[in-house]
Amino acid sequence: MKLLRVIITLFSITLANASSFNGSDILANDNAGKNMSNSVNPHVAFYSIKADEIRATFIPYGARLTHLLVKDRKGNPQDVIVGYDKGDAYINDTETVHSYFDAVVGRYANRIKKGTFEIDDETYHVPKNENNGTNTLHGGNIGYDQRNWTVISYNESSITFMLEDVGYEDFPGNVITYATYSVKANKKPSTLTTRLVSIPLDGATPIMLSNHIYWNLNAFTDARDPTVLNDILSMPYSNRYIKTDKYLVPVGDISLVQYREGTDFTTPIDLGTNIKEADGVCGPKCTGLDTAFILDRPRYSNPESTDLVILKLQSNKTGIKMEMKTNQQSLQIYSCDGQDGTIPVKRSQQHGNGTTYLEQYGCVVIEPQQWIDGINNLQWGQNEFQVYGVDTQPAVNFALYEFSSIE
Repeated sequence: MKLLRVIITLFSITLANASSFNGSDILANDNAGKNMSNSVNPHVAFYSIKADEIRATFIPYGARLTHLLVKDRKGNPQDVIVGYDKGDAYINDTETVHSYFDAVVGRYANRIKKGTFEIDDETYHVPKNENNGTNTLHGGNIGYDQRNWTVISYNESSITFMLEDVGYEDFPGNVITYATYSVKANKKPSTLTTRLVSIPLDGATPIMLSNHIYWNLNAFTDARDPTVLNDILSMPYSNRYIKTDKYLVPVGDISLVQYREGTDFTTPIDLGTNIKEADGVCGPKCTGLDTAFILDRPRYSNPESTDLVILKLQSNKTGIKMEMKTNQQSLQIYSCDGQDGTIPVKRSQQHGNGTTYLEQYGCVVIEPQQWIDGINNLQWGQNEFQVYGVDTQPAVNFALYEFSSIE
């Protein structure tokens, strides 16, 4: 039964992608492609997919997006995500600052209070890897972002990675996950689609994956102001957010967004205005956001029948606008308060005479996921969407990003 479950799911994914792995690298012939060099380590070798006006590049390490080029208002390609030029740099990152740049995070994204949870009256403990052993972040000491995924499907416009999680980090049971990225641009807007499908093979287990993408739609074109503070963000269905303690772990309360608290994005507002008001929202001595916003709109019975735009982000500098749709019920928004100007941005994003660095507020992270630590807050009624087993449907995280330009 377990084998049949895997075969059927893999077969359906393969059909959906209609692609095959040919082992070749189709790196871009633009500035981003010219400045990237592959490592001898196959886990950080680059794979690129493209359509007319969009190009994305990945490495198997963390099933990670490394470059995303879309057209600005002048028709020039701009790289709109933060990262590194060389694949090996991502390994060094996880061994030092551990930024989680643009990776798939799991088996359980975000935080688990005290690294413990209960399923079917049995208590489980997973590694507590944040705040000096206070809680679990993004799956533990070695989460999905540090795993070497396998490329199982690859063509010009789509790539699929696979990861076999054999009880990693003391989570119960075994899980197989497929991460598929695809691009499309035969008609505007250009789109990037992410699809994470996780299948439990034996027993019940918590599953909550997310894509941890660092965005800068300005693409650092203005070296004098490399931040996203002037970018306009709106989340029309985010009327509530999850309250957290000083460690960013939920305390069990749900709050309404408030303008004077810097959490109200129900109407378009520049990030800088709200960040200035958000003193302490992202933890002690922190001004900014690291917040789980709830999406107050109906759930989708079909993960890919997402028709509502739940987030809009636009840069007045480049004219690039991004609209996002997802089947998830929450968005974790992090305003990059912790960036300190020590990491140079990629060569594809160096536009001045000197070197531009990733400064504080130089990016915004948007993580589509379910409710943070829902497995420890049963009063929220989220277990159905966070605990999966052989008798449930797979866990599916679907997101669609549409790119266009404004004048």
